[in-house]
Parts: sequence; structure tokens; C-alpha cells
Amino acid sequence: MKKIVYQGEPGANSHMACHDAYPDFEAMPCATFEDCFAALEEGRADLGMIPVENSVAGRVADIHHLLPRSELHIIGEYFMPIRFQLMAPKGATLAGLKSVQSHVMALGQCRKLIRARKLEAVIGADTAGSARQIAERGDLTAAALAPELAARTYGLEILARDVEDEAHNTTRFLILSRDNLHAANNGQPVITTLVFRVRNVPAALYKGLGGFATNGVNMTKLESYQLEGQFFASMFYADVEGHPDDRNVGLALEELAFFSAELKVLGVYRASPFREKIREPEANRALRPTPKL
Repeated sequence: MKKIVYQGEPGANSHMACHDAYPDFEAMPCATFEDCFAALEEGRADLGMIPVENSVAGRVADIHHLLPRSELHIIGEYFMPIRFQLMAPKGATLAGLKSVQSHVMALGQCRKLIRARKLEAVIGADTAGSARQIAERGDLTAAALAPELAARTYGLEILARDVEDEAHNTTRFLILSRDNLHAANNGQPVITTLVFRVRNVPAALYKGLGGFATNGVNMTKLESYQLEGQFFASMFYADVEGHPDDRNVGLALEELAFFSAELKVLGVYRASPFREKIREPEANRALRPTPKL
């Protein structure tokens, strides 16, 4: 059986994403993102399911540093609606809770509940691991925020369901592989992901990105992050719509390369159908059945 790695413990959101997207793969937990990357690079796993950003809490910063330095490639993306359950050992009550533990991003996505119940927020390594620790301690005043699968896995009771702040709470995952499997250029929607560092000349970023505007290429994401503690050397992470073999995308990348000291394409992969769903006007979206992700 092929294996797909994820960061966290059994019952985590990443674990659920693995089962949803690759039900025929064995999901293999890793303690850290570095461990996930190592398992892929060493051939102990075939694919990786790695969260890169959340619609409420923002980006997962570790990935922007790890991915460009690795020899791994993005071969797909997966969007998963995130639902958090407030869970505690059997016998606990909502009124008796004093603290709640979870991953820092999960706590950030459930601020309203935490403030309304006046709970102490305790940062854990991950959501499912927090659920396991709460179950092991058996403290009836301590709860965890985690997916429903974690409650079933560790025998916890759900005291409040779907407590995330926003109904649109969604995490985007990148699917990683050792193999550089570029999507075919056959007219279907494609995303090209790249990182670059512009040359140290005036207006280099402005001029480098100008090629995307003049060639009509839609850039759906552009983020900067610092390099190795330096304040003046920034790397940029970008997602653009289209295939490098498309003439307009090729010309835009050529212009960007001219003004860049470093440019690396991390992946060329099929755009998730979820992208079309979130683009629909609300009036039209209400008339369509929700697709199974």
C-alpha cells in the first residue's frame, strides 16, 4: 500500500484530508513538518499532505521556508472545510471548563468561543495530540479543540459542535511528491507555484511583476518572507493561473526571471474544483448542490 505523510497525530485535520483525498493510501503521522519532508525525501512515503494556509488564520509559515529548500514538488492541492469540536473527558460539563488546549492556529480560529467561555488557551503541538493529552489527564476542567475524528479516537465527549469563528473556515493543503509531475497542458485549469528573489536594483519587483499584467496572467497569491534573519533580503512566494507552456505565462515568467536573482518553480498542477466554487456569486451558489470534496 502506498503511503501519504501528514504532520500531527491520528485524528488531526491533516489525517482527515489524507483519507478524503487518498482513501487507498496508508496515512502516516509525523511529529513535525521537517519529519514529513524527510520521510518523502528518503522514500519512506510516496506523497505528503501539507497545510499551507487557512482562510481565517492565514499562512502556515514553516512551509514557505521548508519547501524551497527541499527537492520536493507540488503535484496537487486540496481544500478542506475545517470544523472544530470542543471535547473533554466523559463527565465534564461546559460550565465547568477552565482551559482549552489545541494547536495555535486552531485556537486562533476559535477565539469567539474562548473569550465567551473565559477559557485559558493552552498551546499544544497539534489538534489531535491535544485531544490525546486531555484524554490521558482526565481533568474534567480541561478541554481540547479538535476534529470529530479525534473525539472518537481518544474517547472524548463533544460538549459543543462546530465552534470555529467563521463558517467559511477552510484549509488549503499542498500535495507533495519526490517526482516532478507537471500537469498536462490540455486546457484544464492549472496553477503554477513559484518562489523568487528579485535583483537589488530600483523597482525590480515592480518591473518583474509587470510581465504578469501586460500578458494577462492572473496572480492569485503573492507573499513575502525574510531570508535567514535578514531584514532586507526577501523571498516571494506566488501562485499564478496557467501553465508555463502557455505563451502568456511563459513570457511573464521570462520577464520575472530577468529581474530576479533566483527563481524556482515549485509545481505545476491541476487547480482544485473548489476554486470555482468560491468564485461563484452567492446567489448562484445557493442554487447548486455542495460538491463532495
